[in-house]
Amino acid sequence: MNRLPNLTPKKLEKILRKQGFLTLRQIGSHLHLYHPIQKIRVTIPMHNHDLKRKTLTTIIRQAKIKL
Repeated sequence: MNRLPNLTPKKLEKILRKQGFLTLRQIGSHLHLYHPIQKIRVTIPMHNHDLKRKTLTTIIRQAKIKL
């Protein structure tokens, strides 16, 4: 995988929604998204700073998407 860009949780949420993910629920500062066709759940920590690379990598791997 190439070097990942710095992404805020809002930008990542927008990317996942374009991939077909829907909001399942939000508990506190964590947004839970669900893809109805692939049956995948992903959790995004909705904080005001960029996501750490390891967190971003894990979310991308769980969502089975390519940037």
